[in-house]
Amino acid sequence: MNTGHDGSLSTGHANSTRDMISRLETMVLSGAELPIAVVRQQISSAIDIFVHLTRLRDRSRRVVEISEVIGMENGEVILHPLYKFRETGEKDGMVTGQLEPEGLLLNQDKLRMAGIGYEVPVLVKEAAV
Repeated sequence: MNTGHDGSLSTGHANSTRDMISRLETMVLSGAELPIAVVRQQISSAIDIFVHLTRLRDRSRRVVEISEVIGMENGEVILHPLYKFRETGEKDGMVTGQLEPEGLLLNQDKLRMAGIGYEVPVLVKEAAV
């Protein structure tokens, strides 16, 4: 993924976007003796977005989180949540809910270079009572 060719897509199995970073580290380290700092830097450089799907209790699969990788800080890969699934209940035995914006896309450089405009989603947060 870090060969200079933009546009890779891959799947992996983990319980969250954060867990996927640990899973990637483990896979790399099982095949090569590299310092963890190097592995994390490669992950940070190679991956732009994580999309996490899960199977809900109604057996449906849903996107439950979308996060962007925004770099490294104190030796850790930093994730910035963009969307999270908010469950609202059940209807006819199916989980109801929707992806809700969590944050604004910070790294828009690749979109701009591709001539793609980015519309800012409306962030709605309920006020604490």
